[in-house]
Amino acid sequence: MQKRSRWAIGIASLFVGACSLAAQSASSAATPAAEPPQLGALARANLAKPRPKPPFDLTGTWQHGGGQNNGFRFTPPPGIKLTAAAQVQYDASQAAAKIGKVYHDDIGQCWPAGLPVIMTRVWPIAMIQGPTAIFMISGFMNSVRIIYLDGRQHTDPDLVVRSFNGESIGHWEGETLVVDTTGFVDDHHWVDNGIPGSDALHIVERMKLINNGATLEIEYTFSDAKSWEGEWKSTKRFRRMEDTDITEASCLPDLNEHMPSTHSSVNVR
Repeated sequence: MQKRSRWAIGIASLFVGACSLAAQSASSAATPAAEPPQLGALARANLAKPRPKPPFDLTGTWQHGGGQNNGFRFTPPPGIKLTAAAQVQYDASQAAAKIGKVYHDDIGQCWPAGLPVIMTRVWPIAMIQGPTAIFMISGFMNSVRIIYLDGRQHTDPDLVVRSFNGESIGHWEGETLVVDTTGFVDDHHWVDNGIPGSDALHIVERMKLINNGATLEIEYTFSDAKSWEGEWKSTKRFRRMEDTDITEASCLPDLNEHMPSTHSSVNVR
């Protein structure tokens, strides 16, 4: 009788164990496998992936070209309606300009210029294009901007590390490189004088080479629901500089004190 009981208990244990394993297997099958981590732009496995040859290579040193219809400012076109908060900032900047003062000269205080301002001021930009990313290094404070070309998506807005240049994701549409940038900071960041850029700022650039590769043309489309309604466009052209290099550059507030725009009596903050 005792043997029979032990045998029955053993059978029952095996049955329970089998049911448990079956339940675990079913649970594993129902849970989707975790996505592999995003490879870094310079990871060897990422660089080695087969990709179509890009239509052009931006490697080189570029500078905003200036000239007719190519001003360095990003000024909203007529008809753009600013939000109430942005209008206060813009009106204050206009009032300061009328009396010969500057409004929130954050660059003079060594805050990063940020996108889009960093692209069109007096400093050249070195661009190095690889199969997975374009690395841009500005002659101003050596500010770095990266455009990812490896097919990744934007980081979740709740997880992205916000920055002055944002997170730029590029893809090719024919002969044009389309760059989508979000993930901006919302403090000390300006689209241009008196026009604040918030954390809702969204910039789409359409880049193409013209003049046999001597000129880079970028069409910008801006939207920022916290600063203005709708969207507006601006086109800028940059010339390739074959006899120029960028150098190490730092912004030191004490060395900027002699500049009129940074002097406390001139800089409206």
